[in-house]
Amino acid sequence: MLSIRPFVESDWNEVWQIVEPAFRAGDTYPYPTTITKEEAFDVWVSTPKVTYVAEDEENGAILGTYYLKPNQPSQGSHVCNCGYIVAEAARGRGVASQMCVHSQHEAIRHGFRAMQYNLVVATNEGAVRLWQKLGFYIVGTLTGAFEHPKLGYVDAHIMYKTLET
Repeated sequence: MLSIRPFVESDWNEVWQIVEPAFRAGDTYPYPTTITKEEAFDVWVSTPKVTYVAEDEENGAILGTYYLKPNQPSQGSHVCNCGYIVAEAARGRGVASQMCVHSQHEAIRHGFRAMQYNLVVATNEGAVRLWQKLGFYIVGTLTGAFEHPKLGYVDAHIMYKTLET
């Protein structure tokens, strides 16, 4: 069983173990593959409005994490943006799906009216499929917008969903 709760500072070492491999791989997030632990904390925890962890209720292990933040300032702040990362060992177990559903409820609770993903790498087909299954639409494709470490310049999608209030 999975429990999703707000991040607390003592979670950071375990969250870093999940975030670091994703950032180092450089194939889904635009952050430098050389990002430091401190810089990653700023990106994943300090800058967002709120960060969450998904943990295994049986053993307390953190299996995934996501953040929620306004996508734009002021007149665009009613649309939120999220980033999700699942621990490599927990992939294929529905963690991302559960975090996405949870994030939509939390977004509404925080006053957001819509959710937008700004840079969904087109080669990340599993994520694209999952977000579409959960009601997100590709509203634009940015040709060659992401520099993939193995594939070169690949497309990235902007995905959007109006939240039910």
